[in-house]
Amino acid sequence: MAAPRRDAKGIVDATELFSRVRFRRREPAEPLRPYLEHYWLIDWDLPEPYLTHVVPHPSVNVVFQHSGTGDSGEVAGIGLELFAQKLEGAGRVCGVQFRPGGFRPFAAAHPVSEWTGRRLALDAVFPATAVEGTAARVLEPDDEHARVAALDAFLLSLAPAPDPQADLAMSLVERVRSDRSVRRVGELARTEGLSTRSLQRLFSAYVGVGPKWVILRYRIHEALERAESDAAVDWPALAADLGYADQAHLIRDFTATVGVPPTAYGSGNGGGGSKGVG
Repeated sequence: MAAPRRDAKGIVDATELFSRVRFRRREPAEPLRPYLEHYWLIDWDLPEPYLTHVVPHPSVNVVFQHSGTGDSGEVAGIGLELFAQKLEGAGRVCGVQFRPGGFRPFAAAHPVSEWTGRRLALDAVFPATAVEGTAARVLEPDDEHARVAALDAFLLSLAPAPDPQADLAMSLVERVRSDRSVRRVGELARTEGLSTRSLQRLFSAYVGVGPKWVILRYRIHEALERAESDAAVDWPALAADLGYADQAHLIRDFTATVGVPPTAYGSGNGGGGSKGVG
């Protein structure tokens, strides 16, 4: 499997965020790599609060957080809106980002759409015996390798079962992410020998959102990354490259997702550096 991604797709004002926190991605144990994108670790000690934002990926996350109120863990289903989180004082987060389609083998009794737009305590999704004491084991070590080992141990204890449908869902989402020519749900279904309805059912059960949503979200990630890196983006050309009928449709989707139009974001880095990643 490939090493953890190094891009900042989905992160709003990534440069500002990385100047304030220690953010890194780590690789899981070999048996877990077919299901996981990576682990993500954040530590901070801030003199003043910082508001962070992220345009969520079509991925379920398991998130462990250490704060003044103690250690906690939760399952975060796919976020449908721009996610905001205030960071203040000193804190630590250890997260697991699953591949789109990769979470279902760990919680096979429920369609992934059941968790979409929701954040739930670990024991609402996994057996209580598996999660007891896990947050402390993950968050308390100062040694980063020990935190990763605790994440590995927790996920391996859930004994994910091989599932060909999960494999299919993961491969289809990866195709959407990497192949810009995939622009229509019907075309994706036909090239895979599926009916549109079968494709939609697969995505609901294993990804948590529909294929149209995934296509749109990866377009916005691409546009956001371009706005971050290039103050002189050719928006009409980018709209055509991403499969939009015209620039107006890209601007509408970008504004609805990120909260500001792309031209304002590009010139102001998301409103004067007030946005980052959760």
